Amino acid sequence: MHARVAAATTAALLGGAVVILPSPHARAGSQSTRPVIVSHRGASGYAPENTLAAIDKAAAMGFSWVENDVQRTRDGELVVLHDSTLARTTNVEQLYPDRAPWKVKDFTAAEVARLDAGSWFGPRYAGTRVPTLKQYMNRVSYNHQKLVLEIKNPGLYPGIERQTLKLLSNEGWLDPAHLRSSLIVQSFSADSVRTVHDLRPGIKTAFLGRPSIAQLPEYARFTDQINPDHTGLSSGYVSAVHSFDGPHGTPMRVFAWTVNDADVARRVAGFGVDGIITNVPDVVRRALG
Repeated sequence: MHARVAAATTAALLGGAVVILPSPHARAGSQSTRPVIVSHRGASGYAPENTLAAIDKAAAMGFSWVENDVQRTRDGELVVLHDSTLARTTNVEQLYPDRAPWKVKDFTAAEVARLDAGSWFGPRYAGTRVPTLKQYMNRVSYNHQKLVLEIKNPGLYPGIERQTLKLLSNEGWLDPAHLRSSLIVQSFSADSVRTVHDLRPGIKTAFLGRPSIAQLPEYARFTDQINPDHTGLSSGYVSAVHSFDGPHGTPMRVFAWTVNDADVARRVAGFGVDGIITNVPDVVRRALG
């Protein structure tokens, strides 16, 4: 274990009490720059999540990074939706009352396209639709935005990684410019993240969760980021992640989620995180000055 890793590990074990000197290999320290602000499911505090309206709202507020969730319909269409069921964010129970539990994978793309995905949020958004991933990517491109794409529930959708990458390629999102600065693919499944890395090593990847420090060397083989829930985060853990180089030869990064409070935003920024994922990006921006 070289000095950078050893020092960061010690800091993590002591709760972040040890001061870590930057290594000659590290990028500019995240303490000296503000974290990237990522609009979670779009600006979902102000518009219905994972819809075109939500990413348009983020763009109108001046935020370039958005996050979404990708799942698959019964007939193989990739759609942008968080839950494995359509019940919470659409009127599926009214349109298809006999189809409980209303799983995304049990509905065709045409059936999903009929659903109202906005009225639950407010009457202003009545008639908003669940976008396909292709529709979503077209709008992100139109808005000149950048994307953190989450492959959701990959165990329900065998082969979804390859299918998602094919669509991204067809839409021009796997060219050098996008791979360099505009796309991150993440998942709660380490196997899914590893599959994405194996299929397209040039893509920046992120694991959603908080693996132990002892596991970080293994994760560094296939993921560029560790993106944990902010509630279990510490400066020592962030330093430990930063001490490892990811598959692209640069220090691994940390994006914390889901931060919707100004005090929490300042706290996690003080830990040295590289990004903050939030439903209310303007709140985080004001908090960080």
